[in-house]
Amino acid sequence: MKILIEKTERSREMPPIAELGFGKYFSDHMFLMDYIGEEGWHSPRIVPFQPFSFDPSSLVLHYGQSIFEGLKAYRWKDGSINLFRVMDHVDRFVRSAERLVIPEFDRELVLNAIHTLLDVDRRWVPDEEGTALYIRPTLIATENMLGVRPSNEYRMFIITSPVGAYYACGMAPTRILVEEKYSRVPEGGTGGAKTAGNYAASLKASAEAKRLGYNQVLWLDAKEHRFIEEVGTMNVFFVIDGVLITPPLGGTILDGVTRRSVLELARDWGVEIQERRITIDEIAEAHIAGELQEAFGSGTAAVISQIGMLGWRGKDIEINERPDSLRQRFYEEITGIQYGRIEDRHGWVTTVPNAQAYTSSNGHHTAVPDETTGTA
Repeated sequence: MKILIEKTERSREMPPIAELGFGKYFSDHMFLMDYIGEEGWHSPRIVPFQPFSFDPSSLVLHYGQSIFEGLKAYRWKDGSINLFRVMDHVDRFVRSAERLVIPEFDRELVLNAIHTLLDVDRRWVPDEEGTALYIRPTLIATENMLGVRPSNEYRMFIITSPVGAYYACGMAPTRILVEEKYSRVPEGGTGGAKTAGNYAASLKASAEAKRLGYNQVLWLDAKEHRFIEEVGTMNVFFVIDGVLITPPLGGTILDGVTRRSVLELARDWGVEIQERRITIDEIAEAHIAGELQEAFGSGTAAVISQIGMLGWRGKDIEINERPDSLRQRFYEEITGIQYGRIEDRHGWVTTVPNAQAYTSSNGHHTAVPDETTGTA
C-alpha cells in the first residue's frame, strides 16, 4: 500500500534544545492507518498532527485494548537520520498485538511508515548529542459498542516528539524504591506486551515512591514479592562480584531492546552473564558483603541509567559505582553507535532514506517506493 501524504500548511516552531525534556512537544505530522474487519488494514496516510474524534463507546476507552512502542531517531554529524534496532521494535509491536488479540499487520509497512514520517519531519530531529526524536507507534480499538471482546475496528498511529533527558535528574544516579505491596502483572498476564494497562497498574506505586523522594519503583514478582522483575520504565541489571545478573524473560517483564543490546555486548566482551531469578534479599546480602558493585536500568527512553540507591523496608541501600564500571562502558558503546561515533558491528543502525521522491495526487502526495530497498 502506498502512503498518502498531506503536508501541513502551518509548521510549528521547534522548541529550544534546553527546554525539550521528554514528551512535551510534538512534530508537524503523524501517520494513520485504519482497520475494519471486512476490509482489513487500509488507508495508510501521513497528515498534519491533530486531535482525534472518538465516540464515547469506543472499545479502547472501556476495555483497554491498546498497545504502543517507543524508539528513537538520531541525527549524526553528517546530517543523516538513523534508527537504532528499528525492526526489533516493530517485531515487539507485532507480538504485543498478538497478545491483545489485535489483527496482524505488515511489518514492512510499519517500517515504511516510520521512514516516510521521519523524512517528512526531518527538521524535528534535534542535532545535539543527548537529544533524539522519540517515535511512538500506537494501536487502539475503535469499534463503537459495549461488550468485552476483541474489537472489529482499529486505528494505528505514529507520532514523534523531540526529546532530551528522560529523567529530570539527567545523568545523576536514580533513587529506586523496592515495591512490596503492589503488583504490576502476574504470571500469565500481559507483562511481556507493551500495553497501556501495564503502565496504568504502575501509577499508584510510582506516585507513592515519588512522594517519598524516589524516582521510580523496582517491581517484585506478584506471587511472593521476593524476586526482582524490572524497574517501572526499564529492565534492571546488577553486577555482583564481577558477574552481570538480570532477571530472565518469562512473560512478566518486557523484552527490552536496550536489554538485548547490553547482553549482546556483554557476550562480545567476555563478561560473565547470569539471566536468572534473583531476590531482593540476595541484593541486600551482596551489599552487606561488599560484593554489590553496580546496579543500573536499561531502556529506550533513558538508555542506561545508574541506580545509586535502593529503598527497601525503611532503609536505603547505597550503591557506589566504581569509576571503570560496566554500566558506563555499556552507555558509551550504545550511545556511540546510536550517534555514529562508534562503528556499528552488529547491524543495529538503519539510515532513513533521504529526500524521497513524491508524486502529486489530488493536492496530496504519495510516497514512491525506493527502487533499491522497496521501502516507501
